Amino acid sequence: MTTPVLSRIRRMASLPVVRPVLEGAHRAFLALRRLWRAPDARADEIARFNRLAATWWDPLGPMRPLHVVNALRLELLLDLFAQYLRGSAQSSAPLRVADIGCGAGLVCEPLAERGARVVGIDAAGKNIAAARLHAARAGLSIDYRAGEPCTALAPEERFDAILLLEVLEHVEDVAALVAQAARHLAPGGLLVASTINRTPQSFLAAIVGAEYVFRVLPVGTHRFGQLVRPAELRAAAESCGLEWLEQRGMRYLPVVHRAWWTRDASVNYLAVFRRPGASC
Repeated sequence: MTTPVLSRIRRMASLPVVRPVLEGAHRAFLALRRLWRAPDARADEIARFNRLAATWWDPLGPMRPLHVVNALRLELLLDLFAQYLRGSAQSSAPLRVADIGCGAGLVCEPLAERGARVVGIDAAGKNIAAARLHAARAGLSIDYRAGEPCTALAPEERFDAILLLEVLEHVEDVAALVAQAARHLAPGGLLVASTINRTPQSFLAAIVGAEYVFRVLPVGTHRFGQLVRPAELRAAAESCGLEWLEQRGMRYLPVVHRAWWTRDASVNYLAVFRRPGASC
């Protein structure tokens, strides 16, 4: 039985002026709900990155933020390797590095140029195809493999450094991926992970700002529910026997495309862990 109040609401909702407002509000609600939730999105993520594969090496394209932060991040990686690993500039032994979620090889290539033996792994096959093509053109020898680390890596393979850069926020089970990576870390080896914190600040900056306002990232790149808090990442790493070394926040200013390190980890952050034991 319809009450007079419900009838009045329905009549108001059908007015030409009111109806578009209600429809817009409903669309906004659905969009926010999709961003908040962390659905079973693994296949979705792979398909999206496959579509973006051809744009990875365009420094002014959709991957421009990665090009900007990579310059900052590469300097830190080299410092960490020199500080903690034997295969640094002071040693003739090349570093063995695995980049899990390597995309089209934006980090793999500069490390290979500096003498590291690099394995790049990505679940999106077209990313790997783009990475192989670009490396071949540059004359670089990089071992690119398509798939998940559990299938792309042999059980006995060990690395001095394993990178999880901008990949944790795109997987269903962060702890499982960290465990897979830790399994292949040599004694004394480093696990370096950079991702996005799950905070109101990150929602506004990394999703609303980066995807909808400044449009420096494709809409749908991140889902709020899949972002990873530092405590969650640390717990996952320590449960695998890794020890925490350091953490730092990173700021990215999309207006001028500039990135820098900061103590504030409320949006982007990078964490470093180590497998106890002598560096190999």
